[in-house]
Amino acid sequence: MDTDTRKLATRFTDTVNRAPGVKLSLLRPLLTLLASGEPVTLDQLAAQADRTVDEIRQALADMPDTEYDTAGRIIGNGLTHNPTPHRYQTGGRTLYAWCAMDTLVFPAIIGHTAQVTSPCRATGEPVRLTVTPDGPTHVEPTTAVVSVVTPDAPTSVRAAFCNQVHFFAGADAANDWLGEHPDAQVLPVADAFEVGRPIIEQVLAGNAQGGCC
Repeated sequence: MDTDTRKLATRFTDTVNRAPGVKLSLLRPLLTLLASGEPVTLDQLAAQADRTVDEIRQALADMPDTEYDTAGRIIGNGLTHNPTPHRYQTGGRTLYAWCAMDTLVFPAIIGHTAQVTSPCRATGEPVRLTVTPDGPTHVEPTTAVVSVVTPDAPTSVRAAFCNQVHFFAGADAANDWLGEHPDAQVLPVADAFEVGRPIIEQVLAGNAQGGCC
């Protein structure tokens, strides 16, 4: 990782940890359950996270972006059962992600491989890649890039990050979008994964900031 990418990774990690509604300590158990393709109950999440149901209920009250079905079961938080532009296929199931960065870091956090397809934000050209726990491979087109933002005062995680983190077929395709978002930058897919690596390591080490409740 070069110096500029390392600095960006530090800013990105700091911003994610400060973003309202982020509970990184719940991320791995929740993603693991969502990846099964079935809605997640509070009891299931409490058991997976080794927390009480009351603790889970309190944590979810601070996670306003979380998606639920009509029965009150969780169907989305980063990884979602609701369609988005970022298709995430694993284990014979088709899921979706809130943003491009999610598709890069979730395989490492969950411990599986995903086939990702997402349209270039500017041209609509499909960007396809395989993402393993060790990072992205087989990126098509090879020129694909990811937009990254590090807002100083993040609002909700979905508004602050996900709505601004896209795939583009190449750096040139992102020029107009960058002109409208001067605080963003684009990185090759492999470098974007490196920016997300500290978050992955933090979650897997079990020392995520911002406790469950």
